[in-house]
Amino acid sequence: MPSSPTLIFMAIFLLESLAAMLQNGFIITVLGKQWVRCRTLPTGDMIVICLAASRFCLHGISILTNFLASSYLCYKTLYLNIFWDFSNTLIFWLTTWLAIFYCVKISSFSHPVFLWLKWRITWLVPKMLLSSLIFSSLSATSSATLHVIVTRRIISDGNCTLTHATHMFYWHYYRSHAMLVWFAPLFLFFLAIVLLMFSLYWHVAHMKNHRLGPRDPSTQAHTRALKSLVLFFIFYTWYSLCLIIHTIKIPTIQDAWHWAKEVITYAGICLHSTILMLSSPKLRKALKMRVSGLCSANS
Repeated sequence: MPSSPTLIFMAIFLLESLAAMLQNGFIITVLGKQWVRCRTLPTGDMIVICLAASRFCLHGISILTNFLASSYLCYKTLYLNIFWDFSNTLIFWLTTWLAIFYCVKISSFSHPVFLWLKWRITWLVPKMLLSSLIFSSLSATSSATLHVIVTRRIISDGNCTLTHATHMFYWHYYRSHAMLVWFAPLFLFFLAIVLLMFSLYWHVAHMKNHRLGPRDPSTQAHTRALKSLVLFFIFYTWYSLCLIIHTIKIPTIQDAWHWAKEVITYAGICLHSTILMLSSPKLRKALKMRVSGLCSANS
């Protein structure tokens, strides 16, 4: 029987994951209806709906994986772990492409490369989405190799506890995998933030030289996008570090620390989904209409 702290963290994790799935499901519904109705979708919203769908899958898989493992069926979570890795890598790349998209659309650089990107960004977004699927598939293949090896050792040992040798192998393989697959998009994300900061600095300096007001629409767009991207970067750095730290010591599924770690890890992308939904005028308007409709029905 799990201890009281374990049960509390299990309940918090479940509620947090269900709330995140509800948020992302709402984003998928609103943008999906627009996609069906208009037969098209703005390029930024295309990235957002794909990101919401991958997050919805990630939270659902994490619930299934954790509760199957808590039932001592850890060797049956192999395929779920592969899909989790696919969804997780897809989220990293989609978030990075969203940051790059905002950087290109808002930045005021006059370099020919940026001018070319501004002109071609709408055409490039489908290529970005396709590349995300390719990177995620390669990551899932690598993850499948790791999980097959570890699962065979678990089955041969007859329990869900990793031996020291298996844990060390898992740690070195997983660390190399994470450095290659996760930190590459994070670096590009960070680069987009730095470029947007330079663009804002040069734009403000240009406005001062021409003695124009500091509250022009371009400056406000720069500031809003920069605030959002910095928050998103903090959340995803937090999420990545939690995943890496978890591999240093893998607690048993009945340990309260395991469930506390799950709560802390997924809190970042849950908050990211909330901010993404509330920062979009389209989604915010749809949410107000939905809440107003529910209030009217109850009254």
